Amino acid sequence: MSIAQKLYDRAKKVMPGGVCSSTRYINALGRPFYIARGAGSKVYDYDGREYIDMNCSHGAALLGHGHPAVTEALVKAAELGCICSAETEHQIELAEKLCRMIPCMEKVRFCTSGSEATMHMIRACRGFTGRDKILRLEGHFHGYHEMIYIGGQPPMDKLRENRSRPYIESAGIPEILRDLIVTAPFNDLDAIKEVIDSNRNQIATLILEPVNYNSGGIKPDPGYLEALRKITADNGIILFFDEIQSSFKKSVGGAQQDFGVVPDVCTIGKSLGGGVPLSAFGGKSEIMDMYKPFGTVQHSGTFNAHLTQILPGLAFLGEIEKPYFFAHLATLENRLHKGLDRITRDLGVPVMFPHHGSRFNLVMGLGEEPRRYSDLEKHDQSHAFEFYRRSAELGVYYHDYGKGSPGHSGYSIQHTEADIDKILEFAEKVLKEIY
Repeated sequence: MSIAQKLYDRAKKVMPGGVCSSTRYINALGRPFYIARGAGSKVYDYDGREYIDMNCSHGAALLGHGHPAVTEALVKAAELGCICSAETEHQIELAEKLCRMIPCMEKVRFCTSGSEATMHMIRACRGFTGRDKILRLEGHFHGYHEMIYIGGQPPMDKLRENRSRPYIESAGIPEILRDLIVTAPFNDLDAIKEVIDSNRNQIATLILEPVNYNSGGIKPDPGYLEALRKITADNGIILFFDEIQSSFKKSVGGAQQDFGVVPDVCTIGKSLGGGVPLSAFGGKSEIMDMYKPFGTVQHSGTFNAHLTQILPGLAFLGEIEKPYFFAHLATLENRLHKGLDRITRDLGVPVMFPHHGSRFNLVMGLGEEPRRYSDLEKHDQSHAFEFYRRSAELGVYYHDYGKGSPGHSGYSIQHTEADIDKILEFAEKVLKEIY
């Protein structure tokens, strides 16, 4: 019996499903993927086997594993006494830097997770507008809290119903909260206009991933984000870019810089802490000033902006400001996707890898890139699981996100062109075997 199986047998006795987070169960393996340690672009299992990491902590490890700047920041935080629940000069410095970098950010607050960030930002949107409803797009993911874990990724057989009666995505969420969510497909302006007309003066915010990494890596149609900017402004609706995933994956300013559209508010996270849990939410001053102590919207927490988060966050921003950083990520992106396009074209297989910056998706069984969540009904999950499983056998770790999800993958600044060449070699081998 493998060490991983022994660990899983132990874990199942003391943790629900044997995991600390639902998506850490890997369907392709029938157990979690256990990592003993990480270094640079690699992770190692408990048998000492090396893997090129193409999950990178779901996008959080954009600096790779064990980056010296992050290690130095954590040591400094410890030397300062791991100051908790107090203000220091370091929070101010990080806030100043983010307000210079992120186009929409005039003021910012910090928290730990992406779910917290969207929860607190939604509350301010409601407080500012005096409206209760949230307009969200199908396929987009904004966290696990009751305010938003409704109507995002319904089973395909519930999709038509979702548009009139948003699908509740977890047991334990009260039915009454369904009435506060309205949904529309991505890249469909007519649907957006219809929903707004049907809910006149009731919608506080339109929230979306500017790149839908969580459902196929779907990018906005040309002119789509610009149109949303105008429609929301005309109707007194706060435009909310959830950039927890897209922030820093292609540029300093995130997707709002990449596409040239500035929302009213946004959330950023994942990679912000350099692998340490840190998220932020911010936007226009008049909206952010809704927060207490001088506004009427509550946001507080003992561990908000802990020094073990803030100092690694400053270290992360210091790295991405270096001239080589995004140039290297662009080199890797170009090399990887030119190679993947060549492989799928030469093999003639119905496989594509939608991408934006350093994150990409694996979509199988479609004739063309998806434009909206409903297009993923034809995604071939069984072949995708097989791709993940065989890749792991060869020494490449992709994370599968469960049934019905194409999942997303990516690389870090510590990945090399040699890593990418090995990824291409193994991808070609696996695709030949399964098709």
